[in-house]
Amino acid sequence: MSESMQKILVIEDDKNTATLVATYLQKEGYATLIENDGVTGLQVARKDNPALVILDLMLPGIDGLEICRHLRNESNIPILMLTAREEEIDRVLGFSLGADDYVVKPFSPRELVKRVKAILRRTHPPTPAPKVLQWQQLLLDPEKHKVSLGKKIINLTTSEYKLLYTLMASPGRVFSRAELLKNLYQQEEAVIERVIDVHINKLRQKIEADPGNPTYIETVRGFGYCFADTGSQ
Repeated sequence: MSESMQKILVIEDDKNTATLVATYLQKEGYATLIENDGVTGLQVARKDNPALVILDLMLPGIDGLEICRHLRNESNIPILMLTAREEEIDRVLGFSLGADDYVVKPFSPRELVKRVKAILRRTHPPTPAPKVLQWQQLLLDPEKHKVSLGKKIINLTTSEYKLLYTLMASPGRVFSRAELLKNLYQQEEAVIERVIDVHINKLRQKIEADPGNPTYIETVRGFGYCFADTGSQ
């Protein structure tokens, strides 16, 4: 998840502090929510499911430790404790309840942002880019949604692309027509299995040098299809 898509909830009764924290987070591309009391803050955390909660220890209504206890019993939302109290027992108790980090007031907003980023890196690791699939001259790039054969771009329909991706992603694996059909039509539409044969024939016309003697998509008679076993050569 990119930073611009991540929402952070700040539960802090001091409005100036809450605004300061939110401002620095927004400069880094995060979306922010601010609540100034414990009861509402807990409700918003449950409803909006933020990527992280910055939680003041001393709050009206319900204190931060109690909110932390509730959230950790219900979810894995990362929690950064924010408090003016620096007694060791408070930090130990906060961590024992499941807090991910602890910052004592007064604090540097930049340091707070760094800690937020560090927590999110641990708890929301970036999704790796989809692997480019290639066999001989045929290349499928999932990130660009592009298929090419040598230097030639191959224009595929949505169904043809899904079908090719499914087969190329598992070379050598035999897929039944029913499996391939399910990948194409997940809404349980009334579609006969022979539709797969039609798509395969059209796909072969576009990617095979000799569609009648295919080298990429192989037919497994009486069952279905598979992509050439790239590990066998």
